[in-house]
Amino acid sequence: MLRQRVITALVMVAVLLASLMSSSRWPFAVLTLALMAAGGWEWGRLNQAPGSAPIWMGAVIAAAGLGSLMAGWAGDAPAAVWWVAALLWLLGGVVSLRSGPTLWPRLPKSARLAVGLLALWLAWLALAQARVLSINLMLSILCLVWMADVAAYFGGKVWGRRKLAVSISPGKSWEGVWTGMAGVLLLAGLWIWIDRTFAVDGPSLYTRLFQALGVLGMLPVLLALCGLSVVGDLIESLVKRAAGAKDSSGLLPGHGGVLDRVDALLPVLPTALAMLTLGSLA
Repeated sequence: MLRQRVITALVMVAVLLASLMSSSRWPFAVLTLALMAAGGWEWGRLNQAPGSAPIWMGAVIAAAGLGSLMAGWAGDAPAAVWWVAALLWLLGGVVSLRSGPTLWPRLPKSARLAVGLLALWLAWLALAQARVLSINLMLSILCLVWMADVAAYFGGKVWGRRKLAVSISPGKSWEGVWTGMAGVLLLAGLWIWIDRTFAVDGPSLYTRLFQALGVLGMLPVLLALCGLSVVGDLIESLVKRAAGAKDSSGLLPGHGGVLDRVDALLPVLPTALAMLTLGSLA
């Protein structure tokens, strides 16, 4: 299992780096769109979409993404899109987590399927726009989620006592959440120093927030983004538990499925871009 996991990770990193090295935005945009389309297929299967509907869900995401590219939205989507996405995640997260694994399947299937399509498309659109703004910005958003996850894992292992959501993800603890947030704040300080010390293609998320809001404004934004990463993770866990599935699929050997890898990114990517509009920094 470990060998399989490492090989899959290395292949994914190599392919993503190759797409980022291209002078055109198309290779990265198309590659990540394919991943999100696969996530749409997984979402359909987890939510009992009938027949070939999961395949059509993936196709809809791919078509929506290509349409966004053609319309220029993948590089310059209206700021209102990100604020609507952030609001939907805030409200939808509360409703989903309150419903729990037992009530989730009772929600209208059409609504559950539509929510997944919208979340995956918006996350891809935000990722594509962040890539256009600068690779440094995009990586800083991705690393926020990864740092929150890694720090939360180790913090939960060492100090975890109070369970966060037993019925959804028994392994998560409040102590893990706090250590995840602490890890992100440390990462932010380090990244701001990197931006000031080395030549980068554009300011990171942390530098942009610091310049627009100052330290006191930046801190609550980063903590909120950490909280949303936990929400994204919990919602996918909720859906899998309701479906009786351990992984979203077996598309990524050793890692599960695409949704298992991008769940925490889904709310963070569009919300991070919404936050960048504060202080007229888009």
